Amino acid sequence: MRTVRGTMWTSGLFAAALIVGSAEIASAQSTKMPSTLRYGSGYLDVPSASVLPHLAIQGTYSTFWANLDQRPLVGPTGAIVGTDTNGLDQNYGNASIALGLFDRVEVGASLHSFNDADAGGNLFGLFGQIALLRPEANQQGLGLAVGARYAGSPDYDDGITYAPNRLGFPDRRMRADFDGVVQGVDGVEGVDELTLYAVSSVFLRGFESEWFPQHEWTLSLGWGNGQFNDGEELEWYRFADSEGVFAAAVMHMSLGGSTLLNLMGEYNGFDVNIGAQLDFGGFRIGAHMLGANYLEDLSIYRSAKFGVLGSVAICPQEGFLCKAQMMDPVVPDTVRLPAPPPDTVIVTREVGRPLPEGNPASICLATGQDVDILLTAQGDTLVGPDRTSIRTLRPGVVFAGTYAEGRAWYTNDESISFEDASYDKSGNEVSLQCPNIMRVGEHMGVPLFVMRNAERPFETLYVPVRPGVWQAYQTGLQRTRGD
Repeated sequence: MRTVRGTMWTSGLFAAALIVGSAEIASAQSTKMPSTLRYGSGYLDVPSASVLPHLAIQGTYSTFWANLDQRPLVGPTGAIVGTDTNGLDQNYGNASIALGLFDRVEVGASLHSFNDADAGGNLFGLFGQIALLRPEANQQGLGLAVGARYAGSPDYDDGITYAPNRLGFPDRRMRADFDGVVQGVDGVEGVDELTLYAVSSVFLRGFESEWFPQHEWTLSLGWGNGQFNDGEELEWYRFADSEGVFAAAVMHMSLGGSTLLNLMGEYNGFDVNIGAQLDFGGFRIGAHMLGANYLEDLSIYRSAKFGVLGSVAICPQEGFLCKAQMMDPVVPDTVRLPAPPPDTVIVTREVGRPLPEGNPASICLATGQDVDILLTAQGDTLVGPDRTSIRTLRPGVVFAGTYAEGRAWYTNDESISFEDASYDKSGNEVSLQCPNIMRVGEHMGVPLFVMRNAERPFETLYVPVRPGVWQAYQTGLQRTRGD
């Protein structure tokens, strides 16, 4: 039998871990992880190693429908005594709110049921997680987190101690301890109110293709007790052998601007759940199927259930709504000119060849860095200590950065979508100084810049066409080209 003292000690140790881990404040995390049905950010029911950014607030309401032709009848002891052919057609809802702290911690509370005592009373929950390891902001890598979930038990005011279930609604069949009730087996326990877990996640870039949208992956594997492990001997879970292991995967697909589509699947130790969630710059809507691994509707716990979700994520430090941020693109290594040939010739008198003359200049690359060059009177570009013509080095040596020249969308004067606005070409190509601009995003792999003193919403974007040459794009223009 579980004890209050054991629960308090475990909760206290976890709270201490949260305080120690939150001492290190790092750069803001991405908000591209979906909203779970009841426990803050993550997948559907399974957590990831990611947490909400500092002071971000996420509110979620989710629901699912149980549509069964038949349902089991429960006797006064909690045992199944027959079948009710009237069926079950009912909707179950859950609400939750989560808060991010120090870019390392996420805590929150949930409301599973709001009923009178004869219907199980009010069911509340608490949850918290601390990220122990994570990759650098907007980079791929490995993450590790530990967390806890507390799900309150129903109270029918009948003197019997009940336990929560994995779906978040009150059920008289879910007892804290069964004594000779379930098929005459003594000592069968229900699901514990407190769940502790550890989870590791891998954050990966997707493959690059002109035929498939920009996308990324988050893959997670973890272990926990409670909801992820308890109840294997109960009537409706005897088929399972979870051992507390859970796993999940989600593909984050960019649909342009700040719109992100999350396609996910998970295994929580007992059920296979799948779902999709669309993130409109902080507003999220989703649909899910719980128990997809059950081919027949045997009970509410062993059946396929469909539902929907609505969520909003607010980031005060980013203005208002949280906007999903994909990983930074891979920047090519800076090209270094080859060293002089190793062979040397010794002469009695050495006369150096005069170096070509040119006017010193600086060009701004798509990486946001300046490069010093020389420009000749004939319009040639000289680089390196030997003032070598860039024409003689191509195509083997090029300037670093990704540029728009030669890309179909640039050549065809197509519009650019950025932060829910459309931008079109404006004016002729220009030269810019790197200290005066800053990068704010990208379009089809090409970075986007604005002036450092520009304020959101941006009126003008600058696209690097080729080294040192930029094209302005403005919003609100009447298109006259490429139509």
